[in-house]
Amino acid sequence: MRDSSAIDSVSVQINLLTERSRDTRGGPAALISASSIIISAAATLFCFFLAGCTTPTPPSPPLVGPPAAPREFRAVWVATVANIDWPSQAGLPVAQQRAEILTILDRVSALKLNAVILQVRPAADALYPSTLEPWSEYLCGEQGRAPVPFYDPLQVWIEEAHRRGIELHAWFNPYRARHHQAKSAFAPNHLALTHPAAVKKYGESWWLDPGEPIAVQRTLAVVADVVRRYDVDGVHLDDYFYPYPIARTVVGAVNPLEINEPLDFPDEPSWKIYRDGGGTLNRADWRRHNIDVLVEQLQRTIHALKPTVQFGLSPFGIGRPDRRPPGIVGFSQYDKIYADVEHWIERGWMDYLTPQLYWPAAATAQSFPVLLDYWARQINGRFHLWPGLFTSRINDTPQSWSVGEITRQIAEARVQPATTGHVHFSMVVLLQNRHGLSTLLEAGAYAQAALVPTTPWLDAKPPLAPELKRLGAGQIIIAPAAGKPAANYAIWRGRGKVWEFSVQPASAPLVEVHGAETLVVSSVDRLGNESVRVTLPLNRPRL
Repeated sequence: MRDSSAIDSVSVQINLLTERSRDTRGGPAALISASSIIISAAATLFCFFLAGCTTPTPPSPPLVGPPAAPREFRAVWVATVANIDWPSQAGLPVAQQRAEILTILDRVSALKLNAVILQVRPAADALYPSTLEPWSEYLCGEQGRAPVPFYDPLQVWIEEAHRRGIELHAWFNPYRARHHQAKSAFAPNHLALTHPAAVKKYGESWWLDPGEPIAVQRTLAVVADVVRRYDVDGVHLDDYFYPYPIARTVVGAVNPLEINEPLDFPDEPSWKIYRDGGGTLNRADWRRHNIDVLVEQLQRTIHALKPTVQFGLSPFGIGRPDRRPPGIVGFSQYDKIYADVEHWIERGWMDYLTPQLYWPAAATAQSFPVLLDYWARQINGRFHLWPGLFTSRINDTPQSWSVGEITRQIAEARVQPATTGHVHFSMVVLLQNRHGLSTLLEAGAYAQAALVPTTPWLDAKPPLAPELKRLGAGQIIIAPAAGKPAANYAIWRGRGKVWEFSVQPASAPLVEVHGAETLVVSSVDRLGNESVRVTLPLNRPRL
């Protein structure tokens, strides 16, 4: 019903103004002003008749589109040497080995980590079937013994990781031939027996001589074999190049980082061949050159076989002595294990760098934030910087770190612009939830899921957008587009002005609405490239 009192009020105004318009004492200006008011009042009266004399309710503001997806490389090392992480001990039944794989990956998924770096070659051996090297003793208790019933551990790790939307990087030790705690004898097809001149005993360990051509050839062949046969997301090397030095005479426990007069690595035969062949480098530079050759050839080999497989390096965390920030002191990997990491960075021989920053922030001589800033300056945005965190220092000893040290280091990495992720050493700490660290991370630093950072120098082409189909009962199915496959789906659920973000593996395309008013989904490929987003309006709440 129209409001009659409002109509009467407007009519009175028109009549009054009409009378005033007859009074010409105000001149033309008064006439114009009065006429304008009459027109305005008449328009108001017309509006009452047209719209029912009610003030229209403004529409509720539309839900603003979701923000960019959070991005962070969240990874963990899974060490197989000495059964640090997996298998929990050598010689377990195959069913238990496989069950431990699932347990680890389920914990990785629950923590919202998005990558696992699995050690597949701890000592010139293999955690997968290989025609080049023997089965590792850490699997079945004896080097060369295959699992019974037979299975391929690496294939299971890859399939189960990808099923959960988790990257799997294969971690190789390039030169170690036998760990000092190994119990099994060399298998007949181990390089130490087939090419004994290329393998040197150094203290209680055995080491491939980087100056021997077969050492480089074998490592290249092993990595190429894995890249060719397996759907790995990355290849990863750790910090073991030439061995960490040992004392000439060992009495009790000796920290290799504090040895002043080390036993020299026994590479005299290969050094002599080099010099007799006309080589002009001094011995230290020659050793560094040997490592340079391997790193460069690995990067080229990997990308020639599969251009989208990332190559990552995880060196010791302190740089060259002549480039260190003021106040930073300690072991020189450049002089002692002949790793010229800064040179590798300058030449671009990697896709990501994971320096092992295994010191607390309060250790001024090896300060975590100072060293992180140092490596950020070296990289200068050319590729990824994902520092390694010494999470295993959380333990039951008096020297244990607090869980707060790790969460602070994560926070410090996040405020460094060049840093887009981090890696925990190692999985056993997170699996055991030592001192409640996993619980703390799940509720705090990792409360929200994250996509991996993009790697545009390898591939910047996004997949096509998916299609969303209603199934009813609060469920939506994501239908993938043709072409480049998705590894994950980025999902935003909108309620009011709030967006909730999650990541779902492409193997699980069913989405629960959970009371959302709007659903937004994009496809994400293996390198983090994101498709155009698709929006599906859902039932909006009644006002």
